[in-house]
Amino acid sequence: MEDNPTLSKISNGIKNSVSFKILTVLALMLILLIPTTMIKSLVREREARKGTVIDDITSKWGEAQTITGPVMTVPYIEWQVGRNGRKVDVVKYMHFLPDDLDYDCRIFPETRYRGIYEAVLFRTRIEITGRFSRPDIRDMNVSPDDVLWSSAYLSVGISDLRGIRDQVKASFNADELIMDPGVETDQVIARGIGSKIDLSQQAETYLFKLGINLNGSHKLSLIPVGKTTIASMTSTWASPCFDGAYLPVSREISKDGFSAKWKILHLNRSYPQQWKGEKYKIDSSNFGIRMFIPVDTYQKSIRTAKYAIIFIVFAFGAFFFSEIMSKIRLHPIQYILVGFSVTIFYALLISISEHTNFGVAYLISGISVIALISGYAKSVLKSLRLAGIVSGILVILYTYLYILLQLEDYALLMGSIGLFAVLGTVMYLTRKLDWYAIKIENKAEEL
Repeated sequence: MEDNPTLSKISNGIKNSVSFKILTVLALMLILLIPTTMIKSLVREREARKGTVIDDITSKWGEAQTITGPVMTVPYIEWQVGRNGRKVDVVKYMHFLPDDLDYDCRIFPETRYRGIYEAVLFRTRIEITGRFSRPDIRDMNVSPDDVLWSSAYLSVGISDLRGIRDQVKASFNADELIMDPGVETDQVIARGIGSKIDLSQQAETYLFKLGINLNGSHKLSLIPVGKTTIASMTSTWASPCFDGAYLPVSREISKDGFSAKWKILHLNRSYPQQWKGEKYKIDSSNFGIRMFIPVDTYQKSIRTAKYAIIFIVFAFGAFFFSEIMSKIRLHPIQYILVGFSVTIFYALLISISEHTNFGVAYLISGISVIALISGYAKSVLKSLRLAGIVSGILVILYTYLYILLQLEDYALLMGSIGLFAVLGTVMYLTRKLDWYAIKIENKAEEL
């Protein structure tokens, strides 16, 4: 049966239509979003794997540490009416915070490796000194006869007790204290060490001193429980991030390390100097430093993958206009291959950057993909000039993206300006183009 000439002519007209080609290219772009999403999932999976390895390392060394200066806990008896109508005594607790509190922290960082992953660990020596005033219970609505002064307790919060390296040396009014694991009550401090103190012979002030050698990882935080809290930190780590509710009043950062100092008043917090029970929580007032690795491969890879659709658009656009200029009709499979070449860049980037510097990995991946697409363009478009144009567009695009990755604060601004400039250029170059008159016909068919 012979082909219908009319149907064949209509079919060829549709195939040669620019509108049909544009719709086809757009459909292919949507399809290529699937492997792009898979690449992002791969990056997150590798990042999660890194987190698992680091957690395994820190679990044996010591987690992020939060230190809470001494809290004085005094038990008292509260009389309540039982079910049978008789009075029963229930032990409750009053909590008193120090007037003056001084943290002196010297931090010694270490970097440990397992396979291709690295974890930031630290050893620290913390000296805690300060002063308590005599507990004032007049505003506590507690009878002095019901207070168990001889059963008072001094608690120091340490979030991960596995990090303690040596015996903790402590003194209270010149008396040596033996610190034991665990706290009398978790109303203020959830985990830590403590010791009983006898307040039956009340003094006007109580001086305390405590020294801790501690292991931890990536973060050290302090709680400002003093009416006036002074804290200082020094370390050889050159890339600190000052974290938490308060910034230091002074700091110095150099390639040899950093030093920082905080001064926090009780007026800066949301809890008072004394209270009963678990009325207040103090954890939200923490402050300190976080030691991070400045170049995070996975974060940069995720940011790079977010621009994948733009790379696909530009690559397809370059081939589309080259197709119009050369009058060579490209098959959708050829566009798909170009799209896969663009997306494979991200797989190369993440895999290479796990073994070397991110910039080097970006350069190797970019050059490899540009060379692959340019060589393919030269073969299918049969024009060195058009292949050079495609190559130039990709070089500019990859270079511009790398610059955006370095400009974290201005990435959105520069990205928006770049897209606007590209759109303006395309509109200017095609302003006199009669799209209805354009037909993409294969030169081979014409011959």
